[in-house]
Amino acid sequence: MPIRLNDFEEEMLAGRHGPARRYGMEQIVKVGNFFDAEDCVEVGQVHLMADTESLGEAGVTFLEEMAALPLEERRVKVPTVTDPRGIDFQHYKTLGQTEEMAALERRAIDAFRAMGIMMTDTCINYQTIMPPVLGEHLAFGDTGSSIYANSVQGARTNFQGGPSALAAALTGRVPRYGFHLDVCRRGRKLFAFDHQPRDLAEWGALGGIVGREMESYWDVPVIELADADRRPASDELKQFGAALASYGSTALFHMIGVTPEAPDLKSVFDAVPAECRTIGADDVAAFTAAYWPDDDKIDVVVFAAPQLSLLEMETLATLLDGKTIHGDVALLATTSPEIKSAADRMGFTETISDAGGIVLEGVCFYQMCAREIGEAKGWKRLMTNSAKLVNILGGYGYEPMLAGMERCIESAVAGRIVGGAA
Repeated sequence: MPIRLNDFEEEMLAGRHGPARRYGMEQIVKVGNFFDAEDCVEVGQVHLMADTESLGEAGVTFLEEMAALPLEERRVKVPTVTDPRGIDFQHYKTLGQTEEMAALERRAIDAFRAMGIMMTDTCINYQTIMPPVLGEHLAFGDTGSSIYANSVQGARTNFQGGPSALAAALTGRVPRYGFHLDVCRRGRKLFAFDHQPRDLAEWGALGGIVGREMESYWDVPVIELADADRRPASDELKQFGAALASYGSTALFHMIGVTPEAPDLKSVFDAVPAECRTIGADDVAAFTAAYWPDDDKIDVVVFAAPQLSLLEMETLATLLDGKTIHGDVALLATTSPEIKSAADRMGFTETISDAGGIVLEGVCFYQMCAREIGEAKGWKRLMTNSAKLVNILGGYGYEPMLAGMERCIESAVAGRIVGGAA
C-alpha cells in the first residue's frame, strides 16, 4: 500500500509550496514506498551530511538552484545543522588541497546558508549543538551521530543520506519506518564484554568487533559490560558507536544499565537469546594486530572520526605539552568550530600547535578528499585512535593502524611506531 500523506504533505507533493518542497516530498514518497512506510512522522531536527567530495560539481549546482528560489520556498522548516565540511580555509593549502576544492566548498556553504541551514560543521552535534532527547524523531545523516542519538539518547532516526536529509529539512518529515518504530528497536543479538577497555581505541575496537558480527542493518546488538559499575563516558560511547556503525552498518545498540531503553535484558528482547557472544582481551588484541605493519614507518597521525570533544582536546594538549613532533611526521586533530573556540580560549590549541600539530576546524579527515591529500603529501602509513577511521581509510590508499592516543603521540614524537600491536 502506498505511503499515506496528510493534506499538507499532499500540498507539498503537488508543488503548492514551491519546487523545493515538492522535491522533498517526492524523495520522501519514494523512500517511504520502498520501505513500506504507512505514513510520515515529523522530525525535531536534521543533521545534513553533504560534503563537497560527495556532492561534486553537479550536487553543488543543484543546491545553488534551490538557493535561488524565493526565501519562503527555499528556507528549511526545522533546525538543520551540517556535518563536517571538506575544507578548513586556514589550512587547506598546507594539506595540499587545491583552489578548485576550496572554491567548490565556498559555493556549497553559500547555498546552504541561503536555505537557512546552520553551518555547524560537526559530527558531534549530539555533544555540542542540540542533544536529542528520549523519543525525539530526527533525520540524522552521519552514521556516528545517528547511532549515538538512537542508542545513548534514545532518539529515533534512520541513516539519512544527503538527498533524504535535505528532503526532511525542507518538509520537516521523514517516512515512518525502521528505527522510528518500536518493533525495529528490539534486540537481535547478545554480546558480553569480558574485558574492560583501557582507552578510546579499545572502545572503538570493541565496536568494530561487534559490527563485524552484524548480518543486516536491522540487527540490533545488546551488550552486557564486564564491570556493570564502570559505566562508559560520552567519548567512550562515541568511539564505540562510531566503529560499530562503520563496521556493521548498524544504527542502534543497547547497553544494559547504560542506554535509556535497556535497564535489563528483558526490556530489550522479545525473548532473551540462548546464545551470547563473549568478547575478551584476546579479541581486542587480534583486532588491533590485524592492522599492525611489519616495520616501524609512520607518515601521519590523525585524530578524527568522530571529531574530538573538549575533553579529548585537553588530553591531547596535555600529552603534547613540552614535546616536539618529529619533522618527518604530521599530526592532525579535527574538532568542531564550537570546541575549537573553547580550545583556543583554554590554551589547548596553542599547546598542540607549539608541539608541531595542526588543529583542523569544522572538518573530518576522511571527508576532505583524503586520497588526494595523501598523494599530495606523500602520506601512506597512518596512525589513529579511531577504529572508524581505520576502517574507512584502507579504501583511500592508506595503510591505517589503531593505537591509543598516548601511543600515537609517542610515535609522532619519535618519528617511528613505538611498541607493538598489543
